[in-house]
Amino acid sequence: MIIKPRIKGFVCITSHPTGCLENIREQVAYAKSQEIFHEHKPKRVLVIGSSTGYGLSSRISAAFSCGADTLGVYFERPPAGERTASAGFYNSQAFCKLAKEAGLQAEDINGDAFSNEIKDEVVVKAKEFGGQFDLVIYSLASPRRTDPKDGVSYRACLKPIGAIYKNKTLDTDKQEVKEVTIDPASEDEIAQTEKVMGGEDWESWTDVLLDAGLLSPNCLNIAYSYIGPQVTQPIYRNGTIGQAKLHLENSAARISEKMRNAGSGKAYVSVNKALVTQASSAIPVVPLYVSILYKIMKEMGTHEGCIEQTCRLFKDRLYGEGDTLVDEENRIRLDDWEMDPIVQEKIIEIWPSITTENLKELTSFELYQEEFLKLFGFGRNDVDYELEVDPSASL
Repeated sequence: MIIKPRIKGFVCITSHPTGCLENIREQVAYAKSQEIFHEHKPKRVLVIGSSTGYGLSSRISAAFSCGADTLGVYFERPPAGERTASAGFYNSQAFCKLAKEAGLQAEDINGDAFSNEIKDEVVVKAKEFGGQFDLVIYSLASPRRTDPKDGVSYRACLKPIGAIYKNKTLDTDKQEVKEVTIDPASEDEIAQTEKVMGGEDWESWTDVLLDAGLLSPNCLNIAYSYIGPQVTQPIYRNGTIGQAKLHLENSAARISEKMRNAGSGKAYVSVNKALVTQASSAIPVVPLYVSILYKIMKEMGTHEGCIEQTCRLFKDRLYGEGDTLVDEENRIRLDDWEMDPIVQEKIIEIWPSITTENLKELTSFELYQEEFLKLFGFGRNDVDYELEVDPSASL
């Protein structure tokens, strides 16, 4: 069949296996150019949430910059008849293909990472895999979570706290700048978002791995977070998601203490840059902010995608010379180039004047669209999208 993008709102419900493979090839080539020679670079890596975004790029960096064997955990839809798989499924297939061609071990577990069953499966697989992990990456992005302790399901929401929020946003379908108004979250919505996106599950994963003796003495345990700029603070950092991210960041201290007591390394939260991802495209205001950010950072020569960010994390922060650099909250700040005062001052200056009419002049919205399509394997110049493809065929 010929596969074309079918976009509904902020999600593309089709994906292209060949395009996804070429996306992974591109990231692999960059990771190879950033080879790491540190004596403690990881040999075995577990990535929880390994199929898209920062989790996927972390796995690629671990394998192709460090030469590590990797175990990836994700929850993705396989193909069914003429229905394509999710992009993350094709991404993971592509990664395993290229890793094995390079002589690296790469194993996958597809299932609900919040569940006890998948945690238990990882323990069994890890012991077959070669033993202790030197690096754990926790990069889950999900709108809902069922707590395995009591079977209760929780749903995250994107809302401000304490007051109605009004600001500009971007309707990416209609290419229209308009105002968005969002009512504040209830206490229950705040609590539910924290249960889904906070640090509880990260800590649970760490407990399981420690109990099984699967974290090496030099293990680094990394979770990803985001802070963001002034223009998105009410809906992000000061909103429900921000509260959950604060819980995640606060969990790092407890997790690190547990690891130290077990002689198994330490935990950090890495605060990363805003990018076009499946998760970020759903957040009001963020697509407009990212479109402006991309234009400014490209002009300054500081723009990075996921793979550039994770390679910099590995090479400069985790496995560079000296100790890992952190801020006063013990967070690794990979968003340092985004939060450069010059960048943020330009965004504040541009923001009030953005309209539908000048959107493409004052922002890199066209690049945003290109990056969005690439998430699903579309929009690549080196792929012939008129060719017939079997969505169920192995890559």
